[in-house]
Order: sequence, then C-alpha cells, then structure tokens
Amino acid sequence: MLLTTCRLTRALQLTLAVIKPDAVAHPLMLEALHQKILDNNFVIVRWKDLLWRRQDSEKFYAEHAERFFYQRLVEFMSSGPMRAYILAREDAIRHWRELMGPTKVFRARYTSPASIRAQFGLTDTRNTTHGSDSPESAQREISFFFPDFHVEEWMEKEEPLFRSGRIHYDHQNQTHMLSAPS
Repeated sequence: MLLTTCRLTRALQLTLAVIKPDAVAHPLMLEALHQKILDNNFVIVRWKDLLWRRQDSEKFYAEHAERFFYQRLVEFMSSGPMRAYILAREDAIRHWRELMGPTKVFRARYTSPASIRAQFGLTDTRNTTHGSDSPESAQREISFFFPDFHVEEWMEKEEPLFRSGRIHYDHQNQTHMLSAPS
C-alpha cells in the first residue's frame, strides 16, 4: 500500500509527538491515538515506548523550572510509560499542534472539539500529548528522545525517498518503511 499516489512538492518536516502517561495507561486510547496519527496523513518515521526517571523530566522541562506547573509536570511525566514518535509530513509541526488542540483541555473542548486534547485530555497537565512548537525545538526534542537519530542525515538521505511516495505502512512494526524498488 502506497501512502501517496503522487510526489509531494514540498519537503517533509519532522516533529516530535509524545503520548503522555495518562493515555499510554489505557491501551485502547493509545491504539486510537496511533490510528489518529495515521488517519491525519502523518508518516511514522520512528516510535518507541519509554519510562522517564524524574531527572529525565527535569532535564527536558528545564526551561519551565520557574513556572508554577513545573513540579506537577515533572512528577506526571515520570509517573508511567509514554510513547514518543518522530512524525513527518508537510508542515508537520503545525498539523500536529492543530490535531492536539489547545493545551488547556477546557478550552480545547470548546474551541477544537475534534482535537486529541478535547477528546482524551483530563486536565491541563494530563492533556494526553506533547508536540514540538518550532523546527528548532523539534530538532532538540527529537535528539533528546531519539539520541541515535540524526535529523540532518534523515533530511538529506531519506526525506526525498519518503517524499517521493515510495513508502508503505508496516503493520507489524507500526511504522512507515521505504518500499523496495520495482
């Protein structure tokens, strides 16, 4: 199964998407979120399940250390397993952020009722997902979650092949793979 039937003209953009512990704790919710990613034309480049130690959360959210929600966020993000994805598509950052919806669940339910946070979020901290907010943060965050993945190398060597549409979704690995040349 080919993802696209024609070549995309603009380069794919990478973004980090994280499914937080509140959603990963519910296998059916996790499965629904994975399917939402696919239904919204994202290419799943990589994914992994992980469990953070408190120090990992503190390091990742260091820029928020002085904010009132910092301790609550650090504790929550190290409270259970989560899933991290590297997603690709044209304007991936913008599309993922739109799909997530507003950070505040109450606002999401009224302004973006079809968004992930409106449908699955519980509170402003337990709001189901995280996503990069800029190309710079995407690169930094992808490196944090996937230290062996090299954004520049992928963009140079694999992005043109992925953009050409010669990919398929591998159901067993739950990721997109390059199709064998015909």
